[in-house]
Formats: sequence, C-alpha cells, structure tokens
Amino acid sequence: MTTGDDDGPLVVPLSRLAGRVCVVTGSTGMAAAAAARFAAEGASVFATSRTEAHLRDLVAGLVARGAPAGYAVADLEDEGQVEAAIGTAVERFGRIDGLFSVAGGSGRRFGDGPIHELTAEGWDRTLDLNLRTQALVARAVVRRMLAQPGGEDGRRGAILLMSSALSTDPVPELFATHAYAAAKGAINALTTTMAAYYAPHGIRVNALAPSLVRTPMSRRAASDPVTSAFARRKMPLAPDFVDPDEVAAAAAFLLSDESRSVTGQLLKIDGGWSVTSAIAEDPGS
Repeated sequence: MTTGDDDGPLVVPLSRLAGRVCVVTGSTGMAAAAAARFAAEGASVFATSRTEAHLRDLVAGLVARGAPAGYAVADLEDEGQVEAAIGTAVERFGRIDGLFSVAGGSGRRFGDGPIHELTAEGWDRTLDLNLRTQALVARAVVRRMLAQPGGEDGRRGAILLMSSALSTDPVPELFATHAYAAAKGAINALTTTMAAYYAPHGIRVNALAPSLVRTPMSRRAASDPVTSAFARRKMPLAPDFVDPDEVAAAAAFLLSDESRSVTGQLLKIDGGWSVTSAIAEDPGS
C-alpha cells in the first residue's frame, strides 16, 4: 500500500470495498489508518468519535482525495449518542456494510492496574471505554444490518471488533492492567457469540488483537526504554511497534468478500508477540 504524502492521492492496487459503506469508530491511529485504507479501496467511510477536530481533519483528508466520507461527533459510552451517530450514517449513505470498532483506550488514568490495587471506578470506567462502547455501537449497527436487504448471497454485512494481545498473551511485568485485559477478553467472547447468532442472518463478526501499535495511545510505552527493548525482543517481525497500516490491511480483508466465509475468528496482528519469548536478551547482546 502506498499512501503518499499529505497532499498526494491514496494508491492501493485493490478495490475490495467498492460500493460498500464502512463505519469506523475513532479518528486517530488505527482508526485513521483504516478509514484511509477503506476509502482507497472504494468504500464510503463514516467515522464517529468524541473529538470533532480529529474527525474533521480525517474526513477532510478523505474527501480531498475523492472519497465519499462523513462523520458524527458522539460519546460512544452514551446510548442515545451512539444511536444518533449510526442513524446519521444510514441517513447519509443509505446502509451500512461494515463496521470497524476501534475506539477505546487505556484505563490507567482511571485507576486500572493489578486487581488488588484496582479501584472500583477504574474497573467501571475502563470497561465502559473498551467494552460498553463496542457493544453499543455493534448493537446499533447490527439493528440496521438486520433491517436492510442482503445481497444476492443473503449477506448483510460484517462487524469487526477490537481486542488486544493482552487478552490472550499477558505481560504482567509491564502491562498489569487487569480491567483493560478483562474488557478485551469480553470482546473475544462477544465476537464468538455474536458470530454464532448472526451467521444465519448473513452477518459476519470477527475481531483483531494487535500487540503494541504505533498510535497516540502507545506513546507512553514507546518512550520508555525498558518497554521499547522488550518490544524489540517480543515482536521480532515488527522492528518498531506494529504499523497501523498493517492493522488497516487486515481490517479491509475481514470486511471484504475475500473473507466471506470467515466469522467468529480472532486475528492476532502482533509481530510474533504471542509465540515469542522475551525473557532473554537478544543473541550477542
């Protein structure tokens, strides 16, 4: 994939999402990379998050490159605002074919940590940010998908939720955020149960589980020498952190017809995180 500079056109040798309408939650990092990728592959893109400045910049960039795009500002923890945002997407584009639910974040600032230190507020706020948001958005989108006609093959759409490597492959010495891991583990279960229930209705549901990705959320980890050294050993296929464009490419695949028989799956995009030991230093060090 070639994205060019800020003023150049997006160039992708694929058009797997041509004619599709894709909703993305979030407006920076992986969400921004995914929105750009979806647009470059022919989709109309609708973004929603709580930060209007980021949304405005993201959508303006897509429109400048010729992509149909829109946005709605919404606090995704608020049921009414979620319903209104998804309703606006349908009003604008007529239907929803794909959802990539990215928005979330660290709960450290709320008191997330090891459970013996975890505050009740930290638990609630972290789950609201990473689980409630995704459940409310998925609910709103699935309702619209069920109400819209399917294609010739009966398929109505695809849902892609955001999990984390920490839900299956913890690193307690560096990332002891138990509420965050629990929220992402619940996303894994939600993915499986939704996939099972909605498969007969022509709706696929999958999830991505990235490790450390180069995003605004990972700046603290990236600036810490111990964490950076750990990441180099733990993710040998990602010399730095994982590039958000790699996550976007996987998302485009899972929302396209190339994955039309794939549902209920958790795809790890982790540079080797889940299969690599990081206890020892690099050979020769």
